[in-house]
Amino acid sequence: ANYDKFRPSYTPTVVEQVLTQCRVSGRQHAKILDLAAGGGKFTELLARQPEGFEIVAVEPHDGMRGVLERKELPGVTVKAGRADGIPLEDESVDAVVVAQAFHWFATKAALQEIHRVLRPHGVLALLWNIEDYNSPRTYAASTPWESRMRELTWTFQDDEARFRHQEWKKVFEDQSRSSPWSLLVAGEQYFALPLGEWEERFEVWMWRRQVWERYATISSVVVLGEEEREKTYKTVMDALNGPEVEVNEKGEVALHGKTFVVWTSKIPEDGRESLLDVETPES
Repeated sequence: ANYDKFRPSYTPTVVEQVLTQCRVSGRQHAKILDLAAGGGKFTELLARQPEGFEIVAVEPHDGMRGVLERKELPGVTVKAGRADGIPLEDESVDAVVVAQAFHWFATKAALQEIHRVLRPHGVLALLWNIEDYNSPRTYAASTPWESRMRELTWTFQDDEARFRHQEWKKVFEDQSRSSPWSLLVAGEQYFALPLGEWEERFEVWMWRRQVWERYATISSVVVLGEEEREKTYKTVMDALNGPEVEVNEKGEVALHGKTFVVWTSKIPEDGRESLLDVETPES
């Protein structure tokens, strides 16, 4: 419930970008799988679209799924399931969307399952809202206090891959880990490369307490014990009360970040087989 309350939604520009790249914008009653739908932050936006999409929201976590089910969104069927065990028939959806979650299951098994349920040339779209304080270190933070909070975020080590680690990209890169010719022989490419990428910056003014509540929904923080959580709260509030923090007339601070959209299209089975028919060069 806290995740649903404090995590940000997505702008109309982001939604339209996703639908356009998935080739379902303006397409009446297209069937979309919202995989790892959580409490339905993105599902809600899909359900509001004028195309009247048929949406299947798959989520493994009982608590998250309960939040989504209670919304009773029109055109949405909610199912329990995992990325490596999607409860849908072969080639049954026009597009697969994963919001804020692909880093949790960036595996070959998940790619195979997504490939299985997508119709030929269907599109997989991934999107993330990433605050500066939760971003890769290679990204420039907008303010010194957000940079300090990012350093705090990077101190949490629990051997789980997050977006900021950028490990999720490897599952696509591994499709062509070796030479292009050995890739053709292996027939292991399920999705087209290179990935399409698009981003949009955001800024939102929030009370300091709201910034903490938003920060506290990061999974690394959620699992902290009471003592560590209190230390984390103090560090965050110290950063937010620094002398260089810009404050508006209401006493709010500006929180910055980016929304990332990534997409790729399914290579159909017959397409993969045609690759295998290509004669490889002699060694």
